Amino acid sequence: MKVLLVDDEHAMLLAMRLLLAKIEGVELVGAFQSAAEALDFVHRTEVDLAFLDIQLAEDSGLDLARRLRSLNAGLDIVFTTSHTGFAMQAYDVYPLDYMVKPISRKRLAQTISRAAAGRAVPEAQAQTRDSAASRLEVRGLGCFEASGQQTGNVRWISRKSMELFAYLVNHRGRSVAKARVIEELFPDMPFKNAERYLYTAVYQLRKALSEHGCKEMVVSAQEKYRVDLDCADVDFIRFEEDLQQCLEINESNAAAAIRLESRYTGELFEGNAFDWADAERERLTIQYESFARRLAGWLLAQKQYREVTRIAGRIAARNAFDEEARMLLLQAYGAMGDRQSLRDCYGSYKQLLHEELGVGPAPHVEQLYEQYR
Repeated sequence: MKVLLVDDEHAMLLAMRLLLAKIEGVELVGAFQSAAEALDFVHRTEVDLAFLDIQLAEDSGLDLARRLRSLNAGLDIVFTTSHTGFAMQAYDVYPLDYMVKPISRKRLAQTISRAAAGRAVPEAQAQTRDSAASRLEVRGLGCFEASGQQTGNVRWISRKSMELFAYLVNHRGRSVAKARVIEELFPDMPFKNAERYLYTAVYQLRKALSEHGCKEMVVSAQEKYRVDLDCADVDFIRFEEDLQQCLEINESNAAAAIRLESRYTGELFEGNAFDWADAERERLTIQYESFARRLAGWLLAQKQYREVTRIAGRIAARNAFDEEARMLLLQAYGAMGDRQSLRDCYGSYKQLLHEELGVGPAPHVEQLYEQYR
């Protein structure tokens, strides 16, 4: 059990250190004399149990307890004080215990045992979930969400922790310097404030992932952050890898290419205004559209016109000005003898160009239309 001490009296910290050192299963991870130091520490470090002096020199132990709980809802809190009069106030924040100084070793051991017993059932449940949990499935095409096969969707504690996960996944396992993370995720915030928010987001992210047995997926070292993708399947990473197997489309890989095209369900992180993702979003969209045009062109040559209209129609729906997609549609509709769809496709394209750009279709597009009309 990871224990934190906060007391403005150095002698009290020393005495508690000595008492805790004699209790099995206890790891003292931090001892501080101010609320600010304790809060900064809990931003970055996991703590199970905190012993807080209610009357700190310049701070309120009650306020500190509330702020610690906002960072770690599962944190057990024990208040220590020389004055019994604070007991009723202390129970407003639902502490595990309330101890009056001086504290005996026996009394302390009882409180530690009580805390350990309270954690035994949740930890056993977590171990069961962890052993049964499947790999995390991360979807970034057309949305952003993550889930485990047996544990369901990841429940993000905050939007910023979700964005942090998307940001780190987008870096595909590479480490990112803390300063760069802050610059891109908290661009309008003073550095010190942003640093605190980052620590909170990291903590919240790890807590959300722990429900799926993936807490250790977020790695921080030497002022850098990354996610370990060995325990995750990421759709846009797999999509781009599989594109490399379809650089040339032929009869042997056509069926796989058609399945691959259908896996592109939307732009990267669609529906999320992540400014830092703009360049990657555009790059992946360009890759998809280039692949989809090549696939539709090959299918046109094989006279698979329905597939051509489906794929080219998707491209045109996302980019109404895409001339090549319009030409593929005109050719497919013309070859099928679908005159109504041919006229509708050409007419809507001609109207769009006129209204938005003040021009008409290029001569070769007009010629293609006239050929089938």
